[in-house]
Amino acid sequence: MYENYPSTAGGAQVPEPAPRPAPPTSVQTAVRLMYAGAAISAISFILGLATLGSLKRTLEKDHPSYTSAHINSAVAASIVAVIVVGIIAVALWVWMARMNLKGRNWARITGTVFFGLNTLDLLGVFNGSASSVSAVFAIVTWLVGLGAVIMLWRRESTAYFKPQEPVAY
Repeated sequence: MYENYPSTAGGAQVPEPAPRPAPPTSVQTAVRLMYAGAAISAISFILGLATLGSLKRTLEKDHPSYTSAHINSAVAASIVAVIVVGIIAVALWVWMARMNLKGRNWARITGTVFFGLNTLDLLGVFNGSASSVSAVFAIVTWLVGLGAVIMLWRRESTAYFKPQEPVAY
């Protein structure tokens, strides 16, 4: 016969973690903002795909010395970059929302780091030649991230992210 899993020496029970309380309003707001960030990123992704059609003409105009092979390579690289970055951006927003809702402190820290990287990206938008639509999406995305980070680091949120003490039986 097999023993029931898990077993311990002497028949003592392994303490289970205490059930996590419901997330406070600040965490719920942060999660809603993260889902909004995913939606904004998805819209930006779709718009990025829609504008790729004009990319070839823009490259030909801006770089008349490029050969057709160079232009086609640049267009292909741009398509791959838009798809990869777009999918990753949406996935990260959703993943961070779910993990923060579960009270994972590492997710709160990671989300804050992602916000810092987003801030650097926003600075790059202002230094580069981004279109006005891209700049608006970058600013709105940054503001949503700022709101989420603020909500995640409020006092009531911090209490929710503290490790739960095991309950001994």
